[in-house]
Amino acid sequence: MGGTSWSDDFYTARATTLKDSGKSAFHYSDTMKTSTSRTAWKCHESLDPNGITREARDSDDHPNSNAVAVLFDVTGSMGGIPRELQLKLPNLLSLLIRKGYIDDPQILFGAVGDATCDRVPLQIGQFESGNEMEDDLSNIFIEQGGGGGRRESYELGMYFFANKTKMDCLEKRGDKGYLFTIGDEMPYRIITKDAVKEVFGDTLQADLTIEEVIAKLKDQYHYFHILPERGSYYGDNEIKQTWVDLLDQNLLHLDNSDGVCELIAMAIGINEDVIDVDGGIADLEEVGTASDITLSVSRAVATMSGDAGKLSTIVDLPVVDGGVSERL
Repeated sequence: MGGTSWSDDFYTARATTLKDSGKSAFHYSDTMKTSTSRTAWKCHESLDPNGITREARDSDDHPNSNAVAVLFDVTGSMGGIPRELQLKLPNLLSLLIRKGYIDDPQILFGAVGDATCDRVPLQIGQFESGNEMEDDLSNIFIEQGGGGGRRESYELGMYFFANKTKMDCLEKRGDKGYLFTIGDEMPYRIITKDAVKEVFGDTLQADLTIEEVIAKLKDQYHYFHILPERGSYYGDNEIKQTWVDLLDQNLLHLDNSDGVCELIAMAIGINEDVIDVDGGIADLEEVGTASDITLSVSRAVATMSGDAGKLSTIVDLPVVDGGVSERL
């Protein structure tokens, strides 16, 4: 996949058509919830993870492809995140492509639920370079379920990307892809063979620990988790510490959920050594990012160091005259 290119004009025209027809960008989810009972809820066939692999391959138009995967929690209060991503897609692509943060990004969108109780615990799109990525977003089922135990099945997403993707960036050039998970709860510590069989169709001889899966995943991806303020458990110290123990500085604590797309782009740009924090702030302002979002994103990337990035910790950046001041 990934042989086409992004068009802002097509994005705008599509949004106008949907508005004129009275549909939202997430009409599959809307239709499923209004026309079927919960027992009939199911994953859109294009996003079903059972028996599939996903590939990010080079093409004539995109000869240096780089895989970027974004998995968001669609349980409970997290249901608004995909809508924010859909609205901010032009900003994300503008920063990644036009600002040159990364060559030929191919972006995959997916969603995480809870395998212990949800009808649709995992959804996986395709790696796309063009407006097809919006098709995957529109087909995501926003179940807004979850089990209430402060855990969701992020570990199933980790398993997928550790075992079921193929990337020319890694195979040809030795460059890892990028994986971002977004959510306000903890992963389950064990990936059970029963869940793997049901969700993926794979047969395992034994359960896996989350540490085993993350170790394999990190051989292939720069893996970040975004902990957004919009979640029900924002500020929960146990949840935050769990992610720190698993990912160290690769936990990005975002205190304004409207900045998810901008944070993804800036984290990639910093990790690629294309920008520093000051350069990222300037780019966000240039594409019209609100000052409060710029401030929030800047705070989030301040934790990056080592393999996750190359910047020092920054202090608060006060808002001055509608913009963001220099670092103190």
